[in-house]
Amino acid sequence: MTDLSQALAEISAIRAQVARGTQFRGYGPASIAASGALALVVASVQGFYARDAGRDASLFIAVWVATAAISVALATWETIVRAKRVHTGFESEMIHSAVEQFLPASIVGVLLTGVLLRAAPRDVWMLPGLWQLIFSLGVFASCRFLPRLMFGVGIWYLASGLTCLMIESGSRTLSPWAMGIPFGVGQLLVAAVLRYGFEESFEER
Repeated sequence: MTDLSQALAEISAIRAQVARGTQFRGYGPASIAASGALALVVASVQGFYARDAGRDASLFIAVWVATAAISVALATWETIVRAKRVHTGFESEMIHSAVEQFLPASIVGVLLTGVLLRAAPRDVWMLPGLWQLIFSLGVFASCRFLPRLMFGVGIWYLASGLTCLMIESGSRTLSPWAMGIPFGVGQLLVAAVLRYGFEESFEER
């Protein structure tokens, strides 16, 4: 039984290693593009119909957390469906490897938000820029098994995050456009890279 357990553990380790070295094609451009469009729509609604939303940090954060949750749900569903089709037999390892790359940045984003709200509520205007910077780290961490052009998306989120911090430092208020434009454009760029950036041709099945 010990030999069998060791053999199974070695096979599992080999499968995990293969997954880490394989280009991940599970992310779907459709759900990512939808999340970008959703960010632009939410920013438009907040900007035109809820002009005071930026003054209410709790409402602002709740709206964008809900937007992020919807986007993650859509992306998760499409990723699971595509991974089962594209990475047959390795879908679990591939999804686990993908989550492993982005999870640390996500956890840091959640913890940083909580700490900022608790310790420095007057500085919550920095959140959109900080979220973008953290998201850029997640993108950079995932670049090794995604198309090379994804590095440019990481640069976009890095630049937009720094730009938002500089621009919003004057008014020190939460702006829906500081979320909608960077994440809207950024997610559409991600979708374009996923659709056209893979070096090898991939036919949808």
